[in-house]
Amino acid sequence: MPKLPHCTPRKVLAALLRYGFYIHHRTGSHINLRFLDKPHLHVVIAYHNRELAPKTLKSIIIQAELTVQEFIDLL
Repeated sequence: MPKLPHCTPRKVLAALLRYGFYIHHRTGSHINLRFLDKPHLHVVIAYHNRELAPKTLKSIIIQAELTVQEFIDLL
């Protein structure tokens, strides 16, 4: 399995939007994303200026039902 990249929330959001997610709503500093074709997919991203922790990024990738390689290709 490839190594997780260092990503800011802005890069993660752009990659997921490119994949097909859309912004459902925003609550404070968290952005809630949904996937149009698969309504059960629900991803929450903490939006701040720092890089995401590796475990947080891994959790986002799992919630989006992606592999690490697919996510890297989206970046």
